[in-house]
Amino acid sequence: MPTYVSLINWTDQGMRTVTETVDRGAAFAELAQKHGASLEQVYWTVGPYDIVAIIEAPDDESLTAVLLEGGSWGNIRTTTLRAYDRDQMSGILQRLG
Repeated sequence: MPTYVSLINWTDQGMRTVTETVDRGAAFAELAQKHGASLEQVYWTVGPYDIVAIIEAPDDESLTAVLLEGGSWGNIRTTTLRAYDRDQMSGILQRLG
């Protein structure tokens, strides 16, 4: 399954209710499962992003559904990157000829 890295920031609402963030993470994991995806890991961070999440999803559309529905809760904004592991990147490089 494709892997995605989501860089997440709290909205004003998410910051006002920051004490619920761990519970929201669990709810987000359930949401991911609903769409056939899996929240592999979540890290609360310091710096330019409040949270970093590693998500596996069957395709871009499934991931987009997860992020849109989760974003509609009003607590987060996301920037998401498609990630490739070593073997996947090696396969991509082999295509270069």
